[in-house]
Amino acid sequence: METRKLKIRDLTMRDGQQSLFATRMSQTTINRLLPLYENAGFYIMEVWGGAIPDSVMRYLDESPWNRLRKASEAMKGKSLLSALSRGRNLFGYVPYPNSVLEGFYKEAIKNGLNVMRIFDALNDIDNIKDSIRMINELGGIADGAVCYTVDPKDETPAPTGFAAKLKAMFGSKPAAPEKIFTDEYFVEKAKTMEALGAKIITLKDMAGLVNPLRAASIISRLKQEIKVDIDFHTHCTPGYGLASSVMAMLHGVDILDTNIWWFGGGSAAPAIELIYVFANRLGIEVDVNMEAVGKIRNELLNARKELAEFDLVKTMPREFDPLKDELPANISALFDKAIECAKANDEEGLLDACHAIEEYFQFPKPNELVKNAEVPGGMYSNMVAQLKALQASEMLDDAMRLIPKVRRDAGLVPLVTPTSQIVGSQAVSLAMDRKKGNPDYTNKSNQFISLIKGEYGHTPVAVDPAFRELITGDAQEHPYDVNSYKQPENPVLEDLGGVKLASNDEEYLLLQLLPTVANGFLRRRRAEEFEAKQAEARKSAKVEEKPVVPQEPITGELLSAPMGGRIIEINVKPGQEVNPGDVMLVYEAMKMENDVTAEKKAVVKRIFVHVDEVVGTDAPLIEFAD
Repeated sequence: METRKLKIRDLTMRDGQQSLFATRMSQTTINRLLPLYENAGFYIMEVWGGAIPDSVMRYLDESPWNRLRKASEAMKGKSLLSALSRGRNLFGYVPYPNSVLEGFYKEAIKNGLNVMRIFDALNDIDNIKDSIRMINELGGIADGAVCYTVDPKDETPAPTGFAAKLKAMFGSKPAAPEKIFTDEYFVEKAKTMEALGAKIITLKDMAGLVNPLRAASIISRLKQEIKVDIDFHTHCTPGYGLASSVMAMLHGVDILDTNIWWFGGGSAAPAIELIYVFANRLGIEVDVNMEAVGKIRNELLNARKELAEFDLVKTMPREFDPLKDELPANISALFDKAIECAKANDEEGLLDACHAIEEYFQFPKPNELVKNAEVPGGMYSNMVAQLKALQASEMLDDAMRLIPKVRRDAGLVPLVTPTSQIVGSQAVSLAMDRKKGNPDYTNKSNQFISLIKGEYGHTPVAVDPAFRELITGDAQEHPYDVNSYKQPENPVLEDLGGVKLASNDEEYLLLQLLPTVANGFLRRRRAEEFEAKQAEARKSAKVEEKPVVPQEPITGELLSAPMGGRIIEINVKPGQEVNPGDVMLVYEAMKMENDVTAEKKAVVKRIFVHVDEVVGTDAPLIEFAD
């Protein structure tokens, strides 16, 4: 009988570093790793998409296109290269028209991309069908991902007063809420994607909430009803990841998503080294060159040390080489016990054994806060990094506790980018509202308003019309209108020699996708080019020092920042009269745009901020005339 093979999708350079290190791995580090990957034999390597296009420009001042090209050049076609696409939201945070989607897909495939994993944050098939079609037509491999999520916890309070008396008299109890996210729900979504042309189906468990028995039941159903390869993607944050991956292997999964040791576990996917040990004992061949993986592992240790500033965990796993290191007898027995429990559907025993294995190797313990709030690891690490940058880290626990409420209010959306970012940002705003004594949802991002309005698609559960009216001013749902999309300008930069901001098609695509971030990134590129041309002139030029003007004291009514962030737009000038509801400025916090509007009729006296300036919570923004 032929040994069953398990194909591996390596996530280390995209989802692994995004989940553990807030996507801060530089191109210099990537370039050291790529030659070691060439002969590792991974079926697929995820190297692009997700937060990469945004983060490498925003935090590293690097080109996302260059990152993809470098990976393609190094791999020489020996492993398939994949990216993660958010369907209609592509790699951004708002819906885009087909012209933008097709432009990015065409450019990505031209630069070496093979597989595009396509999901929609709402599991709205209408938002992904065009992407599946385009990828197939352009010669790529469409991978349809179904986002796993769970029904909300029943938090109905115990009856009191008259209701309690009724229950005591008649034994009545409220009907159990209908289950939305059943096995059938996920299987039907997968079947629809396959029918649309998906060549791989992924069960995408971005929050790590698939417990082992659920992994067994869903993977089994998918294998029965889907003809194409089934991929399982999960995270270890709440403590299910390793055990559920073992269950997925037992029940026939074709592809498993893993990271290499130093980038595995915690809020990331399981480490391939532990999967390799389990597979050997299950009689499954991991279709990877583990000697090459060992060489990558050695270099990744240095990479992790370089990322220490962004490391969520800080504590390193115990060093382990599955090809050379002999396991202590008691730890070896835990692997056997885990397999025995998995075969017997003993979930508690399986989880206990896997947690003990992870504890021995010093991987992080299950994160109960993340488990209870039901959030993905990438969302958690992003919230930590963003709040730290905004000097508001003390708000994290309060914001995490509010995530389930915001999610329910928003129509029970799955938490995956962009809805995870939208809900996470709104939970922070809600926590700040409560801290200041404001009514809930006093401050709301433009993207949250769009989500509630219906512009992101159909939510799994309909939004309460009363809540929609509270947030948007209109109880009616309004879907995204592709005709409302406006192509961003590509201005001529007169101050930089009269060149255009985007110098070619791929740069203009960045401007279309992430106008705020790309604007700064591209301006810096044009400035570098201009300065290179003007180097000799600058050497001889003398810099005239400007005299320091003393700051006038504030005497008028002051508008302060409701939440820290970066100023991206100022729409008023000193002396201008504003009316209630006028948008005076727009600032970005946690990658979400927020309008600051006038509350009453007033005249602007002074503006204390400028575009691109980062301000803290309660920082002065605008002074009004007395």
